[in-house]
Amino acid sequence: MTTVLQTAQDLLPTKVRETILLRAYAALKIPMIGYTRPVVEALDAEHCVVRIPLCRRTKNHVRSMYFGALAVGADVTGGMMAMYWTRQRKSGVVGVFKDLHADFLARPDGDVVFTCDEGRVIGELVDRAVASGERVELPIHVSARALAKGEQREVARFTMMLSIKNSTGKRREATQG
Repeated sequence: MTTVLQTAQDLLPTKVRETILLRAYAALKIPMIGYTRPVVEALDAEHCVVRIPLCRRTKNHVRSMYFGALAVGADVTGGMMAMYWTRQRKSGVVGVFKDLHADFLARPDGDVVFTCDEGRVIGELVDRAVASGERVELPIHVSARALAKGEQREVARFTMMLSIKNSTGKRREATQG
């Protein structure tokens, strides 16, 4: 039997539902994320796409996106992918990013779309953490593209070390899904 909340969630498009969940999580746990007003454009087993608008809150002194806002976008995109798999597996893993490497390629003078296409690999990492009960790590990649003047161009590439651990401390057989 489904609950009223589950039925309501099922009626919402993925983009709307995931954006609401992200903003609620940000309001409760990480206000800096909420400040940038991210929008989840897509989220599935393979990839996550998040857009951060270029606005007064995210601009720097040369009217392009501030590198701190770019780092938030990369963090959110990779983090949403890990949270997706944690929810799918109904596991108690907790993820953090240990380090960040960024290559800034061009000025982001419009909204920026962040993409992570490593969903399956992150899902396998969650399974390993659940099965072993140990901390496991994986470098993940996020690309950033600026949407300006009707075109998209890559403005940055990020590599972050995702470190996750089963927070329950219990080993269990990983579920397949």
